[in-house]
Amino acid sequence: MQTQNPFLDGLAKLITDAVGAAQGARAELESLVKQRLEKLVANMDFVPREEFEAVKAMAAKARSENARLEARLAVLERRSRPPKRRIPPRSRAARKL
Repeated sequence: MQTQNPFLDGLAKLITDAVGAAQGARAELESLVKQRLEKLVANMDFVPREEFEAVKAMAAKARSENARLEARLAVLERRSRPPKRRIPPRSRAARKL
């Protein structure tokens, strides 16, 4: 937007330059903060996402395998129990003795 007033033109140019400088400073600050946070996280010995996902998948597989083996064990235990012998009821004569 061009005006006839050189003062307003100068003011507009100054504001435009200030906004550009502020954006540059913002980008520089974001870069610095990101770098510091990455360094902080690296020093905290966090687990990388890939390792976490791999261990999570292994745990899920182990849980499902555990459930499958528990069910199989229950079936095998039922099969291995000796059948209950049914003792016939004693006769009345035998009860009196």
